[in-house]
Amino acid sequence: MLDTCKLKSACNLPFVYNKKINTAGTSNADVPLADPGMYQLDITLRRGQSLAARDRGGTSDPYVKFKIGGKEVFRSKIIHKNLNPVWEEKACILVEHLREPLYIKVFDYDFGLQDDFMGSAFLDLTQLELNRPTDVTLTLKDPHYPDHYLGIILLSVILTPKEGEHRDVTMLMRKSWKRSSKDLSENEVVGSYFSVKSFFWRFQTQSLRLSDVHRKSQLWRGIVSITLIEGRDLKAMDSNGLSDPYVKFRLGHQKYKSKIMPKTLNPQWREQFDFHLYEERGGIIDITAWDKDAGKRDDFIGRCQVDLSALSREQTHKLELQLEEGEGHLVLLVTLTASATVSISDLSVNSLEDQKEREEILRRYSPLRIFHNLKDVGFLQVKVIRAEGLMVADVTGKSDPFCVVELNNDRLLTHTVYKNLNPEWNKIFTFNIKDIHSVLEVTVYDEDRDRSADFLGKVAIPLLSIQNGEQKAYVLKNKQLTGPTKGVIYLEIDVIFNAVKASLRTLIPKEQKYIEEENRLSKQLLLRNFIRMKRCVMVLVNAAYYVNSCFDWDSPPRSLAAFVVVEDMLEDEEEEDDKDDKDSEKKGFINKIYAIQEVCISVQNILDEVASFGERIKNTFNWTVPFLSWLAIVALCVFTVILYFIPLRYIVLVWGINKFTKKLRSPYAIDNNELLDFLSRVPSDVQVVQYQELKPDPSHSPCKRKKNNLG
Repeated sequence: MLDTCKLKSACNLPFVYNKKINTAGTSNADVPLADPGMYQLDITLRRGQSLAARDRGGTSDPYVKFKIGGKEVFRSKIIHKNLNPVWEEKACILVEHLREPLYIKVFDYDFGLQDDFMGSAFLDLTQLELNRPTDVTLTLKDPHYPDHYLGIILLSVILTPKEGEHRDVTMLMRKSWKRSSKDLSENEVVGSYFSVKSFFWRFQTQSLRLSDVHRKSQLWRGIVSITLIEGRDLKAMDSNGLSDPYVKFRLGHQKYKSKIMPKTLNPQWREQFDFHLYEERGGIIDITAWDKDAGKRDDFIGRCQVDLSALSREQTHKLELQLEEGEGHLVLLVTLTASATVSISDLSVNSLEDQKEREEILRRYSPLRIFHNLKDVGFLQVKVIRAEGLMVADVTGKSDPFCVVELNNDRLLTHTVYKNLNPEWNKIFTFNIKDIHSVLEVTVYDEDRDRSADFLGKVAIPLLSIQNGEQKAYVLKNKQLTGPTKGVIYLEIDVIFNAVKASLRTLIPKEQKYIEEENRLSKQLLLRNFIRMKRCVMVLVNAAYYVNSCFDWDSPPRSLAAFVVVEDMLEDEEEEDDKDDKDSEKKGFINKIYAIQEVCISVQNILDEVASFGERIKNTFNWTVPFLSWLAIVALCVFTVILYFIPLRYIVLVWGINKFTKKLRSPYAIDNNELLDFLSRVPSDVQVVQYQELKPDPSHSPCKRKKNNLG
């Protein structure tokens, strides 16, 4: 290990000295510390005492968050129904600046609802003695009600300077980013003054790549694939002896809600979704079953948990879970797999600029590897360079912006640039593409230490519309993506994908985002959906008039062509939809209002679905997405060729055998309709507007700014 004191005298580099007293009682003033960003804070969360009650039963389900610099670095497990919880959980946190206090916040866990605040406190890291274990008692307070007593939290902490971390971090970077050819050896550093300075410069550059070491919490270590199969003998919650059950899942901050199965105690869901696995030891999935009640709070059916640390990886586990505090079982399939390739780095680490890595990526998605890992469709690299002219969010006339990059349920963040309306991030994010029809969402927020981040702007970019290697200025839009807001963001995006894999993945169910907000009743949205529905109906009416004119021989050539086509048709398919009547219960006045609201939301959603279905069919023929239109043409051509060589009755026979034996061959397979899955990838008219790029103001052009400055 290098002697940091010798390096100091050789390079004349500035060092930070410790002014506190060490454990032996002597001053550490002559001992140089490592880089100020390198402190290790080991915390043991012991217990809480006399915490505030937030639930109706006079208890709470408390858990604790640790935050530094506005970023969450630790979250404890949930202790159910306890005001004196015992956690005994340990956390190891790397601290960049001791001037940033450690914020401790306690919340009451409410599944499916917003968690209740139970109090907060902060720990001043500058008051801790180095290398000395310290027991800390923190009194919880509510900033809005400082006189209220909310209990205490007991911790044990030890702060350690990370001396000698230079080489360790360099080796970590070398392993992570495969840049060993450009790293300097230890002998070269000691042997040359210039090599030493270069070493420290390289270390500072590399440490910036993971300067936010807590960013590891963003990079998931694996994927938990969950299939909710069915429920058995659930508890009856309604007066008719049945229930309308649905299930909620939670792993850390990730949540998923299943669809509602009306009037059954043995529901068949067959839904599949993925969670990201951030902890090596696994984690615990909280599962609760509920009965949907329109107009009042949903009834609790039962709860259970899945301890992922007890499951082996790369293997599918069938779990039959007994519901606690209730009746019945839930049947799940759970699979733990290795993580897809995701990363965060500086602009100096560019996979596509490294010729060997680029060739490896191109080989991975070449046409010759069609049937190798069908879920791995492509590779996405996003350079988040900078933003300009952002909205003012703080009273100081500035903002503290950071950027969130999302691809379906994959979500990564940049660091925060404090007090700046023209931040420069210069970060590169890489993702694996599972569906080429996904939409990249880049959102800019203003960081607020004591409350949720403020929205500054957002852009949504379909992957198929990206022009590789082009740096573009995207005008930020509002939350609904319907109009501009203040500011632009500069991005450079590259997409590499296998077209055959992408086509095959188009015919399977689309991945649902489990962090989307629930639909709310909106007069404006309801009116817009009604107008969209009206347009679709008018298209059908006009089509009916057109067909009727053929029978009336208003245009003889057109009627003759229609007659020939009708005569050549061999089949006519009819579909019938069975509609279930829904019984409504008489409730009080308030319950009726809630019931009406539920009905209005349902009508609003149905109008949206029907209108979107019609618009997607229209946009397929309008070539709104050329890839999908070409895919439809190719599919029709292939089907025509098959019909030429194989009689239709054989095709129908094979199709029928496949459908009838599907449950026998794969009992837990998820039902899907290939045609509907294809149409789900075609954007509706609303989505076309949301994805449309706005033209940036010419004043944002770098050349224009230079001219203005010269003037």
